[in-house]
Amino acid sequence: MREPIKDKGRIEHMLEMALALNAEKSKLSLEAIKNDTVVFYGLSKMLEIIGEAAYKLTIEFKSENTDLPWREITGMRHILVHGYFSVSPEVIWDVIENDIPGMIPILRRYLEKWSIS
Repeated sequence: MREPIKDKGRIEHMLEMALALNAEKSKLSLEAIKNDTVVFYGLSKMLEIIGEAAYKLTIEFKSENTDLPWREITGMRHILVHGYFSVSPEVIWDVIENDIPGMIPILRRYLEKWSIS
């Protein structure tokens, strides 16, 4: 059974990885991801961590906090873990460019709820 007490730590892990990915975005390009397998798999792993943390969140937390597309986030995690051979650099770059920046303020807001209570 998943423990609600651990939800805060999972959100912290998601935010940590999102911030790191956002920082890397300014240093990299799609071409860099295409040309360097270590960079590609490193970024993939960071996205996987976000997905794994989201996957482990309690159902209650996800149903009370619907600002993020939990199903899509965990679906990406499943693809990264089980279908890693089918993930392209373009997909990784698209997620980093278009999804991660919007996720950061939402994750921060979730964490603020814990510091208020």
